[in-house]
Amino acid sequence: MPHKAHGCGSPDDWLRHAQSDLALARAGRAQGVLLGDLCFHLQQCVEKCLKAVLVQCHVSFPYTHNIAVLITLLRKSKSKWPKKLDRCAELTDYAVRTRYPGETNPITVVEYQQALTIAGKVLAWATTAIYANARSNTDLK
Repeated sequence: MPHKAHGCGSPDDWLRHAQSDLALARAGRAQGVLLGDLCFHLQQCVEKCLKAVLVQCHVSFPYTHNIAVLITLLRKSKSKWPKKLDRCAELTDYAVRTRYPGETNPITVVEYQQALTIAGKVLAWATTAIYANARSNTDLK
């Protein structure tokens, strides 16, 4: 499948959507809300963060929810992907696993909390990567 052109929104747009997914996952602990649904938003947060940085680096990416694929593209780009965040690829499973009843065991509170921590770290990294890169590009002008 050909990679998608990066003209589909700015890094700021992608980050704003990632922040929204993280906020939904944090606020969604109301009665009746499934942890799997919250973990889906955490996966989406990470995915959108990585795509934000790829857009910032002018790297095309495929239509995918596979975080490992996006990490591979980041490693090949001019961004400095921190190996300590590799674990975020585990959240890929939440893109599909959590969307259909009866597919797997329910998500535990511990899994949700771990995913929440990971997504927060990826968002912090992406925000820093994008705004540091934007400042350095402005400094070059």
